[in-house]
Amino acid sequence: MNKVSRSLVPALAAALLVAVPSAMAPHSAVAVAQNSQDTQIKADVLNNALNKSKFKNVQVNVQNGIVTLTGTVDVYDTKADADRRVHRIKNVKGVENDIEVAGPEVSDQELQQKLLKAIQYDRVGYGTTAFNAISVNVQNGVVTLGGHAYGPVDADSAVAVAANTKGVKDVINDIQVDPVSPMDDRIRIAVFRAVYGFPSLNKYAIDPGKPIRISVQNGHVTLYGEVDNQADKDAAGIRANSVPGVFSVTNNLQVANQPEKK
Repeated sequence: MNKVSRSLVPALAAALLVAVPSAMAPHSAVAVAQNSQDTQIKADVLNNALNKSKFKNVQVNVQNGIVTLTGTVDVYDTKADADRRVHRIKNVKGVENDIEVAGPEVSDQELQQKLLKAIQYDRVGYGTTAFNAISVNVQNGVVTLGGHAYGPVDADSAVAVAANTKGVKDVINDIQVDPVSPMDDRIRIAVFRAVYGFPSLNKYAIDPGKPIRISVQNGHVTLYGEVDNQADKDAAGIRANSVPGVFSVTNNLQVANQPEKK
């Protein structure tokens, strides 16, 4: 190597030492900015989104804009509410909701009976009780709501009842909302009058939480609930079928003390 080449080596080495940190600097700056943003997100979540006493046992971790929630709450609705609140915080990219619903340990059977009763009476006074036929199934504390609701308000109300009941770990909403139609509304009222106006059937209007329930979808009528005997079940089906404009009637009424048909 000649003298000129040898003299260039120190200069090249120095240039490389300067160039490497310079190339890494933008990445380092991005990381610092993200860490700063994550810190701000966490502060906003704790001070704004989850600053209520019901979230006191919830812990928050933020990494790259993803918020992870852990800890415990008393009811499922509080877990869902935490999720909704955190999603509204600026710069949050996603939420991992690992909050556990602590609450009391309640058997599935006990929880199902409690929820059935609560949902049966939930909309009493709003005039839609007889048009809601919402089912409840509980497995390992997870509640699945099914059946039919007169409208979205009735469906949401049933979900809220389940979500705020202690012992419920999760809520799956499979409720079908019956279509909005002037024709169906006319049929609902007409079937209601035909069924409850019959002498042997008007007794089912006494308890507002346990009526013969009438679901209508595009002119097709389905009857739900429980009656005292087979004669009442048959009479309800015949009365519903007598209403003008009804295309079909499915009679799913159960007779008391008889096993449900599979």
